[in-house]
Amino acid sequence: MTLPTRVKIVEVGPRDGLQNEAETISAAIKIALIDRLSAAGFRNIEAASFVSPKWVPQMATSTEVMAGIARRDGVIYSALTPNLHGFGAALAARADEVVIFGSASEAFSQKNINCSIAESIERFAPVAQAAKLHGLRLRGSISCTMGCPYQGAVSLDSVADVVARMRELGCDEIDIADTIGVGTPHQVQSVMQRAAQEFPIAQLSGHFHDTYGQALANIYASLEVGVAIFHASVAGLGGCPYAKGATGNVATEDVLYLMQGLGIETGIDLDLVVDAGQFIAAHLGRKAVSRAGNALAAKRLG
Repeated sequence: MTLPTRVKIVEVGPRDGLQNEAETISAAIKIALIDRLSAAGFRNIEAASFVSPKWVPQMATSTEVMAGIARRDGVIYSALTPNLHGFGAALAARADEVVIFGSASEAFSQKNINCSIAESIERFAPVAQAAKLHGLRLRGSISCTMGCPYQGAVSLDSVADVVARMRELGCDEIDIADTIGVGTPHQVQSVMQRAAQEFPIAQLSGHFHDTYGQALANIYASLEVGVAIFHASVAGLGGCPYAKGATGNVATEDVLYLMQGLGIETGIDLDLVVDAGQFIAAHLGRKAVSRAGNALAAKRLG
């Protein structure tokens, strides 16, 4: 089986990773983290979220963060935009890509954004149109594709239905997210292959949480069926405020170490990512979750 020779890693730590931190993190720290990640070679960084600070207080500094980062040519700085108000803020902040989000689980959709899947997609139609009008990239993110904390199993058809809806909105890329980390390799392959019947597999991405320790195995399984875009969070930051018990996204350092071992190009400097992971972990006052990152950092100390 031939694996992709190059993959794109979307770094989601500054947004998806930090949004759950209880302690307020200053804009200056977020800016420093994003600048470190840009310098490491990431071509796509999820940097901000223009949701109501009432719901996600940690993202209240997004405008300040987007104004303060040292932008690098060719880097896509993404922002989550739940509605036209959020889109307007993202546009003013010079986001390169806006992210809309839905769920493959009806129960999760109700808990997360208080409406049905169909209603949630309908709400995003004006955002999608505005993104196209202003020439911005549009990414769709689908949560709970491998399972839901409220309803349990999620059918392949449910995932495919949301992929098709996102496609109709004009998404350039669609994330298949295992929000609670319950997926296993064969299941992941089935979901990815079903999603690929509705949208080109080259534009599908894998977003895996490591709650049950399956994230790296699921990434490898995705590679086997042709997926070549993956999300990862530096130092393994993250979780989901609406998914009890969900741990962080798969650690970027671990994913890069895997890719390096497979001889797959990423264009990213692992040593600089380790530095970034140790930097943010030190600021948060705890050890990074990344096994590869911590091992490589310890090795330097001899």
